Amino acid sequence: MEAVQEQEIDALASLEERITRAVQAITSLRSENQALQERLRTTEAELASTKVARDDAQALSAEFQKQNGDLEAKVKQAQQELDGLRGERKQVKARIEKLLGQLDLLSAT
Repeated sequence: MEAVQEQEIDALASLEERITRAVQAITSLRSENQALQERLRTTEAELASTKVARDDAQALSAEFQKQNGDLEAKVKQAQQELDGLRGERKQVKARIEKLLGQLDLLSAT
């Protein structure tokens, strides 16, 4: 009879130990789950912030590209005006040289 009681006590102790380990495992898993949930919330907040920053950067990039296009058009126009002014200067210089040549002819005579 004693052997049966010892087996029952051993079985009960074994069951108690297994339940204790299960409770510890569940507690540990809950703690890990809570930490992971917090980490997930933080990551989602960072993701949202990053998306806003990305959208802002894309908007700025689009604005800079537009401004760059406008500046390139202005530079091209200024270059054309400069080329025109250089051509006019060349013509004026040629005319002045021609007039100076005529004045030299008058002075020589």
